[in-house]
Amino acid sequence: MGLFTGLVLLPLAPVRGVVKVAEVIQRQVEQELHNPARTRRQLEELQEARERGDISPDEETKLQKQVLQTRVKPGTPEPPPPEED
Repeated sequence: MGLFTGLVLLPLAPVRGVVKVAEVIQRQVEQELHNPARTRRQLEELQEARERGDISPDEETKLQKQVLQTRVKPGTPEPPPPEED
């Protein structure tokens, strides 16, 4: 990068810095969301809540499905419906 290009693009440096920080935050969030230890901890908390009587077995099952659904990456395409002849 030449001296002139560097001077012209200098005002954009803060924007590039913000973009880099946003990318780091996004990676951290994705890492935390898909962390198996986090999922296991949530499932154990649900089991403990059921054992204490805070939630019913049906509620536990529903909440387990919600927790496990977060493990599926968003945007995963569903299989297409069968074609009709």
